[in-house]
This record gives sequence, structure tokens and C-alpha cells, in this order.
Amino acid sequence: MGFLDSFGALVSSIVAAVVMLVFAILSLFVTVFVVSTAAGVAGLSPDGNFVVLAAAIIAAAAIVAGGSGLTTLGETA
Repeated sequence: MGFLDSFGALVSSIVAAVVMLVFAILSLFVTVFVVSTAAGVAGLSPDGNFVVLAAAIIAAAAIVAGGSGLTTLGETA
């Protein structure tokens, strides 16, 4: 039973990693759209490389932050 439990944990970790990777890619796409739209509203026309760089920095910061403020909403001290 121990082998099957550890195999299940391994599969669970792999699935979680794939799901997180998909969400990271989707958040990057959304952030690229937001940055390019905001630049257009501001009347700027930055190069595509700078738009992707800005979006990558914002998406990485959001992923690292991980929504830590949302985890304490339902908890009582």
C-alpha cells in the first residue's frame, strides 16, 4: 500500500504542476493584453518585446505573491 500511496502523491504533484503551468501561461496572455491595451489608452506604442517583458514581470510578481491575502479571509484568529 505504501508504494501505491507514494505513486498517487507523485501523480498528484505532476498534475498540480501542469495545472499551475497552464494557469501561468494564461495569466501571461491576459497580462500581455492588459499591458498593450493600457499602453494604447495612454497613447504609447511600445515595441512588442517591451510589452512582453512588462507582462512577464507583472505575471511573475502575481504568481510569486500567490494571492496570500486571500487565504486569511475565512480564518478566525
